[in-house]
Amino acid sequence: MNKAQLVEQIANDADITKAAAQRAVNAAIQAISAELSTGGEVALIGFGTFSVSARAARTGRNPKTGEPLQIAASNVPKFKAGKLLKDAVNT
Repeated sequence: MNKAQLVEQIANDADITKAAAQRAVNAAIQAISAELSTGGEVALIGFGTFSVSARAARTGRNPKTGEPLQIAASNVPKFKAGKLLKDAVNT
């Protein structure tokens, strides 16, 4: 399912227009992104938790030449599925 299909599904399930569903999806994504960009966490009970994890600097290798290169430290988004989502996937 891509974003357009998600918007269509939400519009049908919530009996709202596709434009309203599009605004809702975009607002949810923007709110989650904004919270994560400040290092926060978003917990949706039953669905899961979005958080930020620090990735340390490390040495990697260029696959073409084999020469070592330094990979900078970075923050990466992380998602941990909640119990209800896990149960839904495993039934």
